[in-house]
Parts: sequence; C-alpha cells; structure tokens
Amino acid sequence: MDLKQINYFIVVCEQRSFSRAVEILDVSQPSISRQIQLLEAELRQHLLRRTGRGVEPTEAGLRFLNHARALHKLAGHAKQDLQTFRSSAQGKVRLGLPPRVARRLTPLIVQEFRAQAPSSSISIAEGLSSDMRGWLIKNRIDLALLYDPSPAAMLAYETIYREDMVLAYAKACQPRPPRLIKAVQLGQYPMVLPSMPNSIRTLVENICNDFEVSLNIVAEVDVVQTAVETISYDQVFTIIPRSAIHDTARHRELTFSAIKDPVIMNNLVLAMPINSPNPELSETTANILRSIDMGKHMV
Repeated sequence: MDLKQINYFIVVCEQRSFSRAVEILDVSQPSISRQIQLLEAELRQHLLRRTGRGVEPTEAGLRFLNHARALHKLAGHAKQDLQTFRSSAQGKVRLGLPPRVARRLTPLIVQEFRAQAPSSSISIAEGLSSDMRGWLIKNRIDLALLYDPSPAAMLAYETIYREDMVLAYAKACQPRPPRLIKAVQLGQYPMVLPSMPNSIRTLVENICNDFEVSLNIVAEVDVVQTAVETISYDQVFTIIPRSAIHDTARHRELTFSAIKDPVIMNNLVLAMPINSPNPELSETTANILRSIDMGKHMV
C-alpha cells in the first residue's frame, strides 16, 4: 500500500461516493477505483460495498479506516516537520551583539556561518544588553550575547566568557592611582560611567552598594567607547572590561589599575528563548559562538 491509496480510500469513505471523491481529488473515477482495488488485493479484504446511495466501508473497511487516518495524519506531520526544517535551514537567523563584541567578532561569525549554513543568511544587530534582552522577549532577534542580563522566565542563559573590570584613566593623570586598588576605594575617583540600566553600571553599582561605597559620577555616557575616549582628555576615570581599553585610537595614552577585594568580573552570556521560533539555525549560530576563543579575540 502507499499513501496515495490510503488517501483515496479515506476520501471515498468520508464522501460515501466515488463521484464526489473525483471532485475532491481531481482524478478520474477509474483511477480511484483501480487504486482501491489494489489496496483490497494487498489486504485480502473487501473494504467497500456499493449501496443504493453510493458506497460505504465494510466491517473490515471501518477497521482499516482508523489505521488509514492515523497513517495519513502521521505522514502529514512528517511532511510539515521536514518543511519546517527546510525553511529553517534555508532561512535567516537574527543575532544580537554588543557593539564592542560586534566589532571584534562579526567577521569571524559571518565566515563560520557561511561555511556551516551556506543556504541561509545571518542578520547581526548591535545594541545595549538591556535593549537586546527586550528584543529577544519580543522575538525581534533569535539569540544574542548579553552582558550580565537580568533574569527572564522566557530566556535561557549560558555563560560564554568572563573578564575582569579595571579602573581606566589617562597616563598623564596626576596623581596616578596605584596599580592595584580595592573596591572600597572606587569612591575616591571622579567617574565617567554609562547611565542605568547599562550592564557595566549595574554591575559596578551592585558591588559598590555591597561595600557601602558611593561613586562620584561626574558624567554619564551610554557607550563604553565614548567613556574611554572621555578619560583620555580629562582627569576623570572609568570602569571598563580590561580589553576595552584598546577600543580607542588613543589607547597608548591610557592605562589602568586592577581592582581587588573583590575582583569585579563581567559575564558575557549567550541568551536564547526557551521556545526558539528558529531552533535549527539558532543552534547552529549558538555553536559557532561557543566555539570562538573569546579570550583570544576580545583582547
């Protein structure tokens, strides 16, 4: 038996008529009759009997009808699943990255994605971690790398990379801080920091609150690179990931002090919806991100 025979049999049984089945299936009545005869021959059972109003299933036909409907439904599910898989495999994935990460990793991500999913495309959006978390929840992107995101019931988080935060300033700054300072000393320095709810600001504020340290915020900027540029022109300081100090053309004029007691570590997280609308391509992209040596590419 094949799916065509099963489909013809179901339609004839439901319509109780060969002529009405012809209209629905758009094939000739002899073709329908022939396929059902082949089915009966294989099963060695009469499945239909003629009546004054058309046809109806025999007792064997009724039993087989239940199996036929189950097989037809299963075949439909299989077809739909493969169509979804094909659509995803040949579709588009939307990845969100923080600007600093995007500048460093986009060429590598695109290269690997083209190698692993040549029939698909990738769209990379840049944004603040707090904004991209909302994009994930609203299905504007499929996955993202976020810095220290707040919990969300709809999202799954996986740490990809951690980096220590440092107190950065111009080499010309006088008096220059010691090379190693304690977190409780951070309130001594005039700071340029991103405004809330930036992930760096939130992380630093939480640590300082734990140690009852009041930060001296003299300016707020929303982009880390802008904060780094600002400290190169004035007697002000910022707290950034160690590698971010290289994200300005004036980086040779800058230096930093390590922070201890405690060491402040940021957390770069792979975030994906728990029920991903694009699971195959999202997982392919996630595996690419997992395979990247972040320590090598983020310095």
